Amino acid sequence: MQETKRIALLIDCDNVSHTAIEGVLEELAKHGTVNVRHAHGDWKSDSLSGWAKELHPHAIRPMQQFAYTKGKNATDSAMIIDAMDLLYSNNVDAFALMTSDSDFTPPGAQDPGKGLPSVWTGG
Repeated sequence: MQETKRIALLIDCDNVSHTAIEGVLEELAKHGTVNVRHAHGDWKSDSLSGWAKELHPHAIRPMQQFAYTKGKNATDSAMIIDAMDLLYSNNVDAFALMTSDSDFTPPGAQDPGKGLPSVWTGG
């Protein structure tokens, strides 16, 4: 019997639309169980109001990242740290990044050393 993969979904709410979340979760369900759902962004920003409405219905945990300086990649950095923490927790078998930010291309192209698969979605 094949074991169900545990998938960590990390969402870059600054760079992807909330309207895509249902489709992303449906697709990921074909590959395993999304046991970690983290939505990164500045939750004080009005631009994330659509995302705020999607958190509870989809059991997504908001991860606050203040935008101290405009144009900086604070959310990207927070997502990378979150991914590394999850990688070494041994609680996930795969990662799914929901972002349209090309900054994540180099880390995704490299093997993280544990051989975990990555799934990329953009919106």
